[in-house]
Amino acid sequence: MKLSNATLTDLPDTIERPTYDRSKLTPGIVHIGLGNFHRAHQAWYLHRLMQAGQAQDWAIVGAGVRAYDEAMRQKMAAQDYLTTLIELDPAGSSAEVVGSMIDYIPIEEGNGPLIAKMADPAIRIVALTVTEGGYFLDPATKKFDPSHPDIQHDIANPEAPKTAFGAMVAALRQRRDAGHGAFTCQSCDNLPGNGSILRQVVTGLARQMDGALADWIEANSSFPESMVDCIVPATGPNELKLVQELGVDDQVPVTHENFRQWVIEDDFCAGRPAWEEAGATLSHSVEDFEAMKLRLLNAGHQVIATPAEVLGIDTIAGAMSHAGVKALLRKVSLDEIAPHVKEVPGMTPQGYVDLVDRRFSNPRIRDTVRRVAFDGSSRQTGFLLPVVRDALAAGTAVDGLALSQALWCRMCAGSREDGSTIEPNDPDWDQLNAAALAAKDDPQAWLEQRQYYGDLADDARFSEAFGRWLELIWSDGVEAALDRYQQG
Repeated sequence: MKLSNATLTDLPDTIERPTYDRSKLTPGIVHIGLGNFHRAHQAWYLHRLMQAGQAQDWAIVGAGVRAYDEAMRQKMAAQDYLTTLIELDPAGSSAEVVGSMIDYIPIEEGNGPLIAKMADPAIRIVALTVTEGGYFLDPATKKFDPSHPDIQHDIANPEAPKTAFGAMVAALRQRRDAGHGAFTCQSCDNLPGNGSILRQVVTGLARQMDGALADWIEANSSFPESMVDCIVPATGPNELKLVQELGVDDQVPVTHENFRQWVIEDDFCAGRPAWEEAGATLSHSVEDFEAMKLRLLNAGHQVIATPAEVLGIDTIAGAMSHAGVKALLRKVSLDEIAPHVKEVPGMTPQGYVDLVDRRFSNPRIRDTVRRVAFDGSSRQTGFLLPVVRDALAAGTAVDGLALSQALWCRMCAGSREDGSTIEPNDPDWDQLNAAALAAKDDPQAWLEQRQYYGDLADDARFSEAFGRWLELIWSDGVEAALDRYQQG
């Protein structure tokens, strides 16, 4: 059955569907970066509120800034912006149709339609999921880098920007000039201090154009911190087949695990939905929840994805079924990362390690190693290297953390142990690949990528351990290195 407003009442009884009148929803949120994660996470929380008769004036308008976003827009428009969510759990599955999104802005060069929608005072929140690498940050300092060509374009063409941030600045300028208030800028990406980073990027870009506008944004907009968590695989043939087996013709279904968490700083300059009534946590200590998740789950993903790729393992659950890879994750997490993670209400770092183990091991979630390993230049440097720095400063163990970096280096050499090719999987792949091949003879060549490692390259304890592991990996293989680490 083709998914649409007209067919909602005809869906199989096993599929939950919106009970609210979607024709009466009005927009309050523009969300830029309408991928699977957003539709399984933020859109779901809003949908739950709407199911309870709330937040009818907070519907989502989807948006993108790249030409390839148009294909998703057309698919979503063809089914009235509805999405089938399929929960996959070893104990059983369930499905529901989410209807909290009501429109998707046309993708145009210069982003005129997006700017116009965000300038509408009815829009009170502009949210983003544009990936960790999408914030134009210097890899070493994690500070806004205005030298990127796209940012330079936006500075020169403030009314016809290329980037989401340029469009946000243009819309905020229009709102200021029209006497309207600012909107809340809400990052939902896996970045430490994501609200502060978004503030830095938006105001930093504005300041390159107009200092008075930057001051107005600083004074009037808000940039709440948040932590988001739900494992959501990419949609491929298996997921399309699964939704068809449920009796639904949905071109963009989403599968997800039986776990969600959203921790939000309550700092919204123009109001917000009552997300806490749908299960979100409002907290003044988002950074503690965030550190636990980024350092144990997101960093853990990177720890296991690189050896799995070199060993030819396709999925994260498959990696967890490999005794050596699973043992690597637990030992690094418990011995070298957890000591640098604070307890949060209801969860210890050790308990979170056990939770991650269960979640990663779910065989029904086909989360690919390639998806998780993508953009290591942002994810390795964002999730693992901060822990390395903390461990070195505290004088605690770094052996497994150094091994994780040697495994990333080995993956970037571009070949698996069976001789097959690892296709480019990073925006900086050519540079990473050249450094990885050079490091086969001189391990320091990898660490001399100062844009990632900075002064870590000069730390003898870290560089010695890295070099020792990389030499062992190349001489005896990944599994031998994993065994050696377990033996201590």
